[in-house]
Amino acid sequence: MAEAVDEAIGPGEVDAAAPTPPRRIELWLPVAIVGLDQLTKFLVNQRLPLHSSVTVIPGLVDFTHVRNTGAAFGILNAVEFPFKTVIIAVIASAALVGVGMYAASLAHHQLVARIGLALIIGGAAGNLIDRIAAGSVIDFVDVYWRSWHFWAFNVADSAITIGVAIMILDMLGTEKHTAGA
Repeated sequence: MAEAVDEAIGPGEVDAAAPTPPRRIELWLPVAIVGLDQLTKFLVNQRLPLHSSVTVIPGLVDFTHVRNTGAAFGILNAVEFPFKTVIIAVIASAALVGVGMYAASLAHHQLVARIGLALIIGGAAGNLIDRIAAGSVIDFVDVYWRSWHFWAFNVADSAITIGVAIMILDMLGTEKHTAGA
């Protein structure tokens, strides 16, 4: 019976005729990241006055309510120029569209890369919502050691960072497998 189907459809066309499984991960993971990001930012905004801190792990982690009007890692935060919020939002939107287009072009079997990109998309969308709605992003996780402080960050930033790390590891793994072929 299978041979009859192969002959009727033609070799190699059986796979093309099979329906592509839905890409649920690309939809639900970004939605979950945006939801968690916006919920945590809402709670920080409601319960922690701007520039106030609450110790989470003494000597290591505080929740500190700060606003980032710049780009990633506070770049351009202290710099003011005309239409700063609009320009940063437009650049972030363009990057989000580009990443989304790349994610849509990935094959179904590239699950690790799709998960990494879904995390990046969710994080970028979470921060973009803040930029458009408030002109700044709420950051609140303050990691430090003695007098050294890492940049304050949020759930969206964490998702982007983890997504980028996953993409790098996936590319390194791909390089290793293709080099041996």
